[in-house]
Amino acid sequence: MPDPLLVAIVDDHPLFREGVAGTLGRQVDIAVVAEGESAEDAIAIAGQHLPDIILLDISMPGGGVYAAQEIARQYPVVKVVMLTVSQGEEDVTAALHAGAKAYVLKGVAARELVQVIRNVAAGDVYVTPSLAAGLIFDLTNPQQRLPANPLDDLTERERQILEGIAAGDSNKEIGAQLSLTEKTVKHYVSNILQKLQVRNRVEAALMAHASDRRQGGGS
Repeated sequence: MPDPLLVAIVDDHPLFREGVAGTLGRQVDIAVVAEGESAEDAIAIAGQHLPDIILLDISMPGGGVYAAQEIARQYPVVKVVMLTVSQGEEDVTAALHAGAKAYVLKGVAARELVQVIRNVAAGDVYVTPSLAAGLIFDLTNPQQRLPANPLDDLTERERQILEGIAAGDSNKEIGAQLSLTEKTVKHYVSNILQKLQVRNRVEAALMAHASDRRQGGGS
């Protein structure tokens, strides 16, 4: 059986959050790994757990759009699903431009929410049909500019893992060095490749070596 989808839920209404967690927790292919109530929580959870999917409320403290934007920038491997009551076109557009892969209205049937999560994890995008007209073009990935040195956008943990990649270590070896599971390292590696916009470990290692040479003043 494949590994379950890892899902985090961030909403400042505890009863609603617990209800969604209960619904998702009954699915054999989904595991709820964390809950929070603010944008700050969302960003921290994304960095700590790197879930496959994170559900955000657009109107939570700190702002769901801000959280989506930061998660898309820092942890692009994590896919954002907005689950909210807002039907405002400006909110839909802002969320999609921030990097959300789905925009779902609260009140959606449990089975439909579960299917949206599965579909988004598989690479699809989704907007509640009543809001979708004229907005489909916003579902493309937001334009994200890389910093002058893309490695500058890596977290300390990602830098450590990239050093292992550059040294030719396997995920298992990197995990042993950093006290992480092999699966966690694999998830980090996927995030690193997306941040650096490279296709594989070899290209990531080459980028790391090139950066070392520049910093060392080599030619």
